[in-house]
Formats: sequence, structure tokens, C-alpha cells
Amino acid sequence: MDLEDAHLKQTIAEELGAVRRRSLALLDPLSEPDLLRQHSPIMSPLVWDLAHVGNYEELWLLEAVAGVRAGPRSLDDIYDAFRHSRTERVALPLLGPSEARTYIAGVRDKALDVLDKVEFDPDHQLLGNAYVYGMVVQHEHQHDETMLATLQLMDGEGYRPQAPVPPRGRRIDKAEVLVEGGPFEMGTSLEPWAYDNERPAHVVDLPPFFIDTTPVTNRDYLRFVEAGGYDDPRWWSEAGWAHRQKAGLSAPQFWRKECEGVWTRLRFGWREDLPLNEPVCHVCWYEADAYARWAGKRLPTEAEWEKAASAEPGGAKRRYPWGDAPPSPELANLGQRYFRPAAVGAYPQGASPWGCEQMIGDVWEWTSSGFTSYPGYHWFPYKEYSEVFFKQDEGRFRVLRGGSWATDPAAVRTTFRNWDFPIRRQIFAGFRCARDA
Repeated sequence: MDLEDAHLKQTIAEELGAVRRRSLALLDPLSEPDLLRQHSPIMSPLVWDLAHVGNYEELWLLEAVAGVRAGPRSLDDIYDAFRHSRTERVALPLLGPSEARTYIAGVRDKALDVLDKVEFDPDHQLLGNAYVYGMVVQHEHQHDETMLATLQLMDGEGYRPQAPVPPRGRRIDKAEVLVEGGPFEMGTSLEPWAYDNERPAHVVDLPPFFIDTTPVTNRDYLRFVEAGGYDDPRWWSEAGWAHRQKAGLSAPQFWRKECEGVWTRLRFGWREDLPLNEPVCHVCWYEADAYARWAGKRLPTEAEWEKAASAEPGGAKRRYPWGDAPPSPELANLGQRYFRPAAVGAYPQGASPWGCEQMIGDVWEWTSSGFTSYPGYHWFPYKEYSEVFFKQDEGRFRVLRGGSWATDPAAVRTTFRNWDFPIRRQIFAGFRCARDA
């Protein structure tokens, strides 16, 4: 084994270990009933997620790479996310918490044995650039964020994590920035662990546009609420107004009006005064779209978002808004460090080439774009990650960008594409606005 492969294997083992410690630490404080219970019909029981990440690892790092197994094939059906909806999973013969922990530990032991012997053939679809290992690491981190969304939905006293206070924000004098028109490279063909839907890199030519310097804050959004924005169909699309009426929406999820002018927010079991300087969170796409219309603006397209986040004037592309250096605590709020967004203005060092701040971390940002493929797209290594969602009705899924405070640094970059139904609010999502120049 040459030194380069040895270093890569060490990095992979460290990443696998880090994400597993994160998964187990998230669930360790919970009782067995809380792990088995379905806390919301739109979320899986937490113990399903725990065993699912192990089964996914078994399929890709054991069977696909080396043709070996650690558990019975019957688990492949139970933990197949495409065979059973989240609502149905609670009725499946799931592994119990201790059984799930034993199972995923056994898979991991064998996966590390395989890793020790594997050769990274650059022409192999799965092993070139160790792609399959990056896919598995990111997959587990994504499920950890999903489990955090489930934990936020817990009733009773809730989850109640202990975390330090995030950095203070600062006053932002410039509400929006101008992004020059012209071509830029969207997506990537070089990022070794990028998903298929981020590929290939292609040139997109955009007219100039303005985009908000920071995400919309709770203070901003509260003005919309108190101005009667939820009661005025002028600001809502036809589908959005129908959903707002059907769902009885009157404010972001977890907000509550205590008395005139006083609002609180529920956060992992704590009810706290609404932090006015934080980015608004837990709004669906329809709410974000309505606010933008009320403000005389619109949501950015995902191409506009990516250009504002990554393209330098003159054409160079950055991996992150601040450059190519990996995320650090001074640059972005990631990895559940504070279990909440930081106030706007907290990360001036993380600004994009155009001056946009907090485009990575804090809250996912809704864009106006539906989830579709890029020109020249080819699925790999399996259709179910992206392609099946492209084939849905146009606009059924909306793209989110940038990651949230719950996203791990290993699972975010300026080309990363997330997507969800426009009605979803349990995700840690906010938005920023744009307008034509």
C-alpha cells in the first residue's frame, strides 16, 4: 500500500468513526420507548434510522465492495427507504435499540476489515476517489440531521440538549448585494464525493440580480405575520393559499403568540422568547414564497443562489463561499455545535465573493427551483438517490441549498442540492430573497 492510499484509508476510518459517534450520541439520552415510538407520522421511528444507516453501509461497503455480509438479507427489505413509507415503518418487525446497536457495530467491524484490504482503482465507479465511502459517510450524516428533526418534534419535555451559546451577530448595513450578470460554472465534475445530481459542471449565463446579504430573520418574518400576511391571499400562490388554509398555517412551526407583541419558540423542549436576530426557521416553501412576494421580492433560483455563494467576479469557482478551506467554527455554524442558528452577522469571515453571509450553515435556504437534472446528467451509483425524484411532477419538489446548523461539514458544499416537498416545515429551513437588477 502506498502512502497516499494509507492516508486516504486513515481519513475514511476517521470519518466513519466520527459520524457513528455522532449518531450514537444523539440517541444515547433517549429511553427505549422514545426510540421505538413514532413521534410524527412524517418521520420514522428513531430506531429505524439507526439500523437503516447500518444496513445501507452493509449494502455498499460490504456487499457491493467485497461481496460479503454481516446480517440477514431480511433486513434489506425492512430498512429499504423506497419500499416502506415513513408512516408504515413503525409497523415493521424492527430491530430493537440494543439489537440495532449490535447490528451496526458488526457491520462497521467488517467494513473496516474490508477497507484495510481494498484497492482504490481510479477507473472503478465506486472505488475511484473512494466515492462509495464518501457516499456512506454523507448518508449517515444526512440521517443524523433527519433524526434531529424528529427530536425537535418530540412531545412532552422534549430532547433538551445542552450546548454552548452561539457567537453574537452584528448589524448588517447593506441589506442586499448586486451579483453581476454573465456566465458561471454551476455544479461540479471534480468534487470527489459529490452526488450525481450535482454533476456535471456546466455553464449557466445569468442576468444581474440582487440577493439578500443574510437570510430573512425572525424579526423580518414577524413583520409579515403581524401585518396579516397569512390572511391575505394576494401574497400566496394558488397552491400555497390552498395549503395555508388546509393546514391552518398562521406562523412558522413552533412559534406561539403569548400576548400582544410577545412571541415564543419551542426548541427541543424549551419554550423561549423568539430570538429576533436569528434566521427564521421551520417555514415551508409556500411560506417563504409568500413572504418574498409581500416584501416585493422573490426567492432566488438555485443557479442564482450558487453563483452568489461560489462564483468570483471574473469566473473562478469556490468550494465554499469563503474559499476552498474546510469549514471551521469561525466560518460557519455547522455540525449541531449550538443546536440552533446563530444570529445574522455572526460569521463575517464566511462571506461569499459578493458579500453574502451565512450561505453555508444556520438554515437550509429554499430556492424557487424545482428539482431537475443538469444537462448531461447520468445517475450513479443507483437511480433511487436522485433520478426517481426528477421524474415527479414539475415543481413537486423544491431545491434547498446551503445546509443548516444540523448539517455536518462533511455533507455540505456550495454545489450540494437538497430537496423536499413545498409543504415541509420540520426541516431546518429558512430562506433569503432576491430581485431582478
